[in-house]
Amino acid sequence: MKVSPLDLRQQRFKTVFRGYDPTEVTALLSEVADDYEYALRETDRLQQELVRAEALLNEHREHERNLRNTLLTAQRLADEIRGKAEADAGRLVEEAEGRADMVLQKAQARLDEIQRQIDGLKLRRRDVETSLESTISTLRNTIDFVREQDRERDEKVLLHRPRPSESGQTAIRSVDAGLDLTDRKTQG
Repeated sequence: MKVSPLDLRQQRFKTVFRGYDPTEVTALLSEVADDYEYALRETDRLQQELVRAEALLNEHREHERNLRNTLLTAQRLADEIRGKAEADAGRLVEEAEGRADMVLQKAQARLDEIQRQIDGLKLRRRDVETSLESTISTLRNTIDFVREQDRERDEKVLLHRPRPSESGQTAIRSVDAGLDLTDRKTQG
């Protein structure tokens, strides 16, 4: 049975011989009713506070759950972005390495081609040098031959010259002049 503060205030007891003082009992009941009323109000207030606290706690739990979900989503998204970035970086590195290899191959091919050209030019230079040396040697031999022929002819002419005398000097001069004309014709 629930007793309210109003029930405590309105409660009346029978009077009996040698009983309690009705004034004291009424005063005590009034104090008990006041305390009981205060306790009930306090209980109501605390229950309302508890309901608000539980609502706030539930709200905080919901926020916490949302934050956890957000953090998990952000973590997954960050992992996906990192994975994509790593994949992109790997692909870019592979492409760069492929291009670098291709550039190196082209450079090596160009180097080989230039080396072949250099070797070809060296061979042509040796051929030209050999040809020039051969031509120079031939020209020397020809000059030596011509000089030898000139010496032999001069020796023959000297052998056929008359001995110098006054009248012979004129003849020698005319022979020398004839030889000069002959030399000029052969040289010209």
